[in-house]
Parts: sequence; structure tokens; C-alpha cells
Amino acid sequence: MKTFSGIREVFAIFQNKESYFEEINKEQSNRLIFNQLLLICCFAFLYGLVMGSYHSFLQSVVAGAKVIVLFLSTVIICFPSFFIIQQVLGSKMSFRQMMLIVLSGVVLTATIALSFAPIVVVFQVTGGNYHFLQLLHVAIFFFAGFFGMKLMVDALKFACEHKNIYPQIGVTVFRIWVIILAFVGIQLAWNLRPFLCEKTEEFKLFRKYEGNFYTAIVYSVEQLASPVVPEKKESVKPPVNLPDTTVKSPSGAEKLLHQSGK
Repeated sequence: MKTFSGIREVFAIFQNKESYFEEINKEQSNRLIFNQLLLICCFAFLYGLVMGSYHSFLQSVVAGAKVIVLFLSTVIICFPSFFIIQQVLGSKMSFRQMMLIVLSGVVLTATIALSFAPIVVVFQVTGGNYHFLQLLHVAIFFFAGFFGMKLMVDALKFACEHKNIYPQIGVTVFRIWVIILAFVGIQLAWNLRPFLCEKTEEFKLFRKYEGNFYTAIVYSVEQLASPVVPEKKESVKPPVNLPDTTVKSPSGAEKLLHQSGK
């Protein structure tokens, strides 16, 4: 029962943002942070299972673990810079309060991404193209990430306007930090690939580091847009019987007849 109440506490942000931000600005125990991390891991793993299921069971399990690593490592790498910069700007928010705000955005991102899982399954079952599925997953992550970042900005605005514990310039700087967060996430996703493989490929834990994320997206778009041209089979034409125009040398008997006729 405690687990379900903790989940409801985390999801309270979807029902009443202001009351949830009020709770964040209070001194909370670490229980809420633990519940947020638990939901992120569960939802990220489930979405990764759906991604990798296009190829095989092993690929789906590995993809689930990779999505968890992607979400958590992005926060771990980017959060120190965010916290230090905000403290330099004069923020009065504690480390725990800032962590709650950032994790709230990640929870929302993972939740929205998982909500698209049935749509992804439909395209996979109905013979979805590999390059189309690649672009679909990228679009889902960008869409979910946008609302996750927006939630973080709303929380910081609330702390600035209603609680006077966060500087106005910090909100502007945070928008720049969000861009950095997005680029770090993209780079980590590129290093952790593949999340899904073509059905004809063998299982791969990691790919070689050729190219980059942006060229891969352009290539997927080109492959999706280019028409599929069936291969033409070369028809074998029967040989044409041409008249024999070669000049034959006379045989020995023909030579004798020719000489005798002179």
C-alpha cells in the first residue's frame, strides 16, 4: 500500500501543479525522490522493452536497460552544473528541492513516452518499416522531453513568483541548460545504440561509432522517402542464327579438281 500511495504522490503533479510545487518547496524526506527514481526506472524499462521487441526478446531486455541508463545518466551528468550555477545566481532552493524538480520533469517524460507504447506496437505488428520506427521513437522522445522540460520551467517560475526563493534570471539560464541537457541526452543515446535493430540483423550490444545522430536521421528520412524499386531480372535472349560469312580454305581434293580443270 505504501508503494501505491507513493506513486499517487508522484502523479499528483498531473492533477494539481500548484499544490505539488507547494510540497516541493517544503522540506521533504527522501521518500519522494526514491519514488520518482522508481517510476523513472520502471517506465523507461517498459518503453525500452517495446522498442527492442521489434527485433528479439534479448534485444528488448537490453534496450529497456539502456533507456534507464539514458535517463539517469543524463540527469547525473547535467545536474551538478545546474545546481552550482543556480546557487551562484542567488537561488535559495536546497539540493533536494532542485533534484525533486528535475526528476519531476523526467518522470513526466518517461510517462508520456510510455503512453505511446501501444501506438508503437501497432506499427510494429502491422509491418512497420525499420527506418519509420526509428523516426517514430525519436519524435516520441522529443515530444515527451518538451513537456518534461516545460514542467521544470513551470516549477522554477512558481518558486520565483510565489515563494521568492528563486531568482528571475535563473529561469532564463535554465532554458539554456535545457538545451545542454537535450544535447547530452542525444549524444548518450547515440553512444548507447542500438535500441532497436532490423529483423535481418544479428543481436548487437553496441554499434561502432561511425557517423553521428543527425546524419543517421537524414539517412532514415531518405530511406523512408525513396521509392522501393524492384530488381529487374536480366532476360536471357536466345542466340540469333546468323548466316556463316566466314571464308573457308579449300580442302586438298578441291585443290586437285581446280588444278585439273585448268
